Amino acid sequence: MSTNLLALLPEIILTITGVLVMVLEPVIAPGKSRKPLGWLAILGTAASIAATCYQKHVLNTSGVFTAFYSTVQIDAFSVFFHLLIACVVLVTLLASLDYFASPITHAGEYFALVLFGATGMMFMTCSVELLMVFIGLEISSISTYILAGFRKGQATASESSLKYFLLGSFATAFFLYGIALCFGATGSTSIGAIASGLNTTATPTLAILAVAMVLIGLGFKVSAAPFHVWTPDVYQGAPSPVVALMSTAPKAAAFAVLLRFLFNGTPQLRGHWILMVEILAILSMTIGNLGALLQKDVKRLLAYSSIAHAGYLLVAFTGVHKDAVSGALFYTAAYAAMNVGALLVITQISGFDEKLRSIDDFTGVALKRPYLAALLGFFLLSLIGIPFTGGFFGKFYAFSGAIHNGYVGLAIFGLANSGVACYYYLRLLAALYSRPLGDSSAAVLPARTLSVPAAVAVTAAALATLALGVAPNSVLHLVQHSAPETLPAYVVVPAAATVPVATTTAP
Repeated sequence: MSTNLLALLPEIILTITGVLVMVLEPVIAPGKSRKPLGWLAILGTAASIAATCYQKHVLNTSGVFTAFYSTVQIDAFSVFFHLLIACVVLVTLLASLDYFASPITHAGEYFALVLFGATGMMFMTCSVELLMVFIGLEISSISTYILAGFRKGQATASESSLKYFLLGSFATAFFLYGIALCFGATGSTSIGAIASGLNTTATPTLAILAVAMVLIGLGFKVSAAPFHVWTPDVYQGAPSPVVALMSTAPKAAAFAVLLRFLFNGTPQLRGHWILMVEILAILSMTIGNLGALLQKDVKRLLAYSSIAHAGYLLVAFTGVHKDAVSGALFYTAAYAAMNVGALLVITQISGFDEKLRSIDDFTGVALKRPYLAALLGFFLLSLIGIPFTGGFFGKFYAFSGAIHNGYVGLAIFGLANSGVACYYYLRLLAALYSRPLGDSSAAVLPARTLSVPAAVAVTAAALATLALGVAPNSVLHLVQHSAPETLPAYVVVPAAATVPVATTTAP
């Protein structure tokens, strides 16, 4: 197998599967179930996981390799994020099979768009060329823009999609300006060549401005304050399984790019960008938690929660290089497991119409759906950071890394914010196990049985969250081996590699 084909094998499989779903969807007669298309999407996602495992096998035997003129790099870092994104997509698809209770004619589009979005996210994590990162970012963004407004005919869905598109385009412009300024300061858009060019650049101020622009563009994708304004409205209007996907997988991809860019591409400017990261972390934790205190809508509450968790994850960036990367990777995995699990449980409780929206609507859910209520309660405890959950160790490694590098005040500020977060998480947890007064939510709870695929999805998310809290060593071993290969990646892609690329594209 050629190196170019092997490097993008998971993405190729997802793309082919998505195209097959689109081709087969019109063949199914109107009124017929689109569930077979969902199973095809699940099969393709499982195949991409197998392809990623094969990449890991080649990596263990042959070492890090590059493809497509050193614009794509396959290392333990990219393999980790490929597996994480594919697993999030897999459980989302499993939980979405019965989400379309009635035979909706455009359900096939949903499965295809999820696959195409995952392709872009994976492409972002393995690209070491900023223009290639931009291509992956756009593939991912276009898919999620459409998915956000997937419930056609509802005003909140249209508002969600439009706001996401407009603000997303604005953020993309910042990212592009950052790429252009990187080229102006170093003469290249390759992350490795940027690191080499910063040693001799005559315009360091331009390079600092480039880093700021890239941080703004990616800050939008990870819902970091003050670039978070789209998040509550989009989460409220988008379908619950879409929120489960877009609150975890695109964030993981954006954080992967941010880690590569900051630690690989601009280590010389650490003194400048670490201050920007501190400010984003403080604002995100504060605005996220204070905003969540005021929310009655469950999805808006989780939206502000995701803003706060972006701040916790940014705290990990202040650690020593290896600790920062491994801490950020572990927190990303833990957050993906517990947040996607919580939103998938809400998907199963509320159904397609999502009649249960406010915290009061969830009062007494444990009386009729005890298993789902128990799972949701467990995910909420993990989001708080209770011991023996993935959320606890995620925060532990993020804050301890900051303390070891001298950022004690930032870690204390994060712990204080975690204490504030307990209130709104426990408020929802208390509602689940409170006895409803008269004709309350338990009476109007949709009479839906939990399907086997959905049960597998939410149980898998719960087991992953539990495993990360009880036996985190296996994941720690993986992320600690990912960090050393990520940091010196610019040695693999020397500055000279940009010369033939430039000459081949010249007219």
